[in-house]
Amino acid sequence: MEKDQNINTEEQVNESNEISPEDQINENKTNTSENIEEVKKISAEEKILELEDKLARAFAEMENQRRRFEKEREDAFSYGGFTFAKETLNLIDNLERSKQILENDGVLKNSEALKKTLEHFDIINKDMVSILSKNGITPIDSIGKKLDPNLHQAMMEIDDDQKEPGTIIQEIQKGFMMKDRLLRPSLVGVSKKTENKEEKNDENKENSGN
Repeated sequence: MEKDQNINTEEQVNESNEISPEDQINENKTNTSENIEEVKKISAEEKILELEDKLARAFAEMENQRRRFEKEREDAFSYGGFTFAKETLNLIDNLERSKQILENDGVLKNSEALKKTLEHFDIINKDMVSILSKNGITPIDSIGKKLDPNLHQAMMEIDDDQKEPGTIIQEIQKGFMMKDRLLRPSLVGVSKKTENKEEKNDENKENSGN
C-alpha cells in the first residue's frame, strides 16, 4: 500500500516538472517580445543621439556662416573703398611731381609767382591728406626709421656713415595705410656704410689675380 502511494507521489512530481509544448512556445514568445522591445528601446535611444549630434553640427555650421558673413560685412564696410583710395593717391603723386618741376624751373626759380603757386600746392596737398586721414587713410612715417619690409620698399642704398645701415634717409614715394591694412608701401632710399677705397682696390687686385 505504501509502495503504491510512493509511486503516485513520484508520478505527480514528474508531471509537475514536465513543461508542455504550448507552455514552451508561450515562454519563447514572451522572451522574443522582451528582446524585441529591448532592441527597439536601444535603437530609439541611438536615433535620438544621432539626431542630437546632427542638430548640434547644423547649429555649429550656422554659427560659422554667421561669423563669416559678419567678417565679410565688416571688411566691405571698412575696406570697400580700397581700390578707390589707392587711385586717389595718384593725385597726390602728380601734385608732388608738378611741384618739383616748378621748383626746378630756371625761369620761375626764386620768383614771387612760384612762391605763391607752391604755397597753394602745399595747401591742396594738406587738404587731400586731411580728407584721406578722416577716412582712415594715413601716411606712413619713414624718414629716420629702420627699414621695415612690411611697410617700405628699398629702391637704393646711399652712403652715410652717420646713420646705422638700413636706416631710411630718403623718401621717393610716400606710402599709406588704410586702417590696419597696407594701401601701398613707401619707396625709400636707405643708408649704408661708405666703402673704404683702399680696401676696395685691394679686393679688386685679389679678384684680378685670381
